[in-house]
Amino acid sequence: MTTPHRKRPAPTPIITSLITPWIPSPATRLAPLALLAFAMAGCAHIPQDSAPLPQRDVAGASLAADIHLAHQGWPAARWWTGYGDRQLDALMTQALASAPSLEVAAAHIGSAHAALDTSSAALGVELDGHADVNRQRYSGTGLFPAPIGGSYFTEENLRLEARYHFDWWGKNRAQIAAAVGELNAQRASYAHAEQALAAAIAQTYFRLQATWARLDNTNGQLAVQAELVRDQAKRMARGLAASDTAHAAQAELAQLKKQQAQLQADAGASREALRALLGADARALADLKPQPLSATPHALPAHLGMDLLARRPDLQAARWQVQAALSQTEAVQAAFYPDINLSAAFGLNSISYQHLLQGASRTLYLAPTLNLPLFDSKRLDAQLASARSQRDEKIAAYNQAVVQAVRDVAQDSLALQGVEQQLARQAEATEAASAQLRSVQSRAAHGLADRRSELAAQLALLRQQDSALALTHAQLQAEVALTQALGGGYRNDTAPMQTRATN
Repeated sequence: MTTPHRKRPAPTPIITSLITPWIPSPATRLAPLALLAFAMAGCAHIPQDSAPLPQRDVAGASLAADIHLAHQGWPAARWWTGYGDRQLDALMTQALASAPSLEVAAAHIGSAHAALDTSSAALGVELDGHADVNRQRYSGTGLFPAPIGGSYFTEENLRLEARYHFDWWGKNRAQIAAAVGELNAQRASYAHAEQALAAAIAQTYFRLQATWARLDNTNGQLAVQAELVRDQAKRMARGLAASDTAHAAQAELAQLKKQQAQLQADAGASREALRALLGADARALADLKPQPLSATPHALPAHLGMDLLARRPDLQAARWQVQAALSQTEAVQAAFYPDINLSAAFGLNSISYQHLLQGASRTLYLAPTLNLPLFDSKRLDAQLASARSQRDEKIAAYNQAVVQAVRDVAQDSLALQGVEQQLARQAEATEAASAQLRSVQSRAAHGLADRRSELAAQLALLRQQDSALALTHAQLQAEVALTQALGGGYRNDTAPMQTRATN
């Protein structure tokens, strides 16, 4: 007898939904794409840059027609060697090797290097290894029934994770460019600190030498004035001079002693200032000796232009700060676009260490992620506005630095030019005083002039020589200031470093 075929009941809707593969309709397939396009269009909206600040062009910078010196050119890198003073050369070598002011600039360069390394690392693949063991008792009345529930299990994990960030919109590259710009700016700032230190050491050294020279001249004036006082006393004792003349000579002697004390104090202050610049101990300048003041041939370029930008480290630092700010603005702007990352992990997982290294214990994890900035309460807009404001600040600082650099060169050139003119007139006055002394000495040799006239002529010549020393010191100070204003021999060499860092 044939057993009748029993009809299988139809599955319930819930079971059907679990065992039947889901086949999306065409409209359903297009919905995510439309949503994605809408989201990308929304997050790509970047606020317009209303009024970007333009950078000042230094190409046409030039000096006024009435500013000119005897020679044209630029300072050399080791400009101080032109003075031919071995003491100054030794001081410069010591200072540039270990001065405290340069240690701060070097630390800033180290920080910029670290920031560049951090930004560069964001472009690479991250690879991490993890290993952990944990022992856990599962609840007997929880999600897992017996025999898992109510039992203890030890779980071992070995996992290797990798992550890669796709820099679709150049955010990381812009951050690297900003870090390179900051590093170049710190390198230029270090060169500027070296220049400022060298100029300060040279000016302080010349101030010390000028003070010693004027002190020696003052001692000579004191000797002549003391002899004049004795001569006046003899003449007054013989009734050949009035007492007011003797009192005037005494007052002049007291004034010279006051000047001597002031110069001695100035020499001590200059020595201590020089020691502080070197960061040296109290015995460092014990062997420093007086040297005759001598000016070095100086030069002034007829046109400044881009050479001034290339040779002034402070301008280079300001320019690199602008480049870093521009790149940082690009990086902030890239945050408006979708961010796509890829993470993957491969490992072993087992609740029994005997099976941990078996093929059945392997695990695999792959997770591409897409982040869309849909709504952030204007946070990105505020960050971009802040970046643009900082960019404009750097541009304004650069523009001001350009104007300041041209003004420094012009003012220092005019100051040096004025001192040179004064020195020419002073040379005439000194020669006239010397001629007067020779004339008085010649007349005294023939009995036509007394000792008092000869001493007065000597004193007049010493005073003119003191004025010449003061002007020579002013000339040296102006020369060093002009050298610093022209960049002090600095040349921009950051382009090769920028290429290496970017690569």
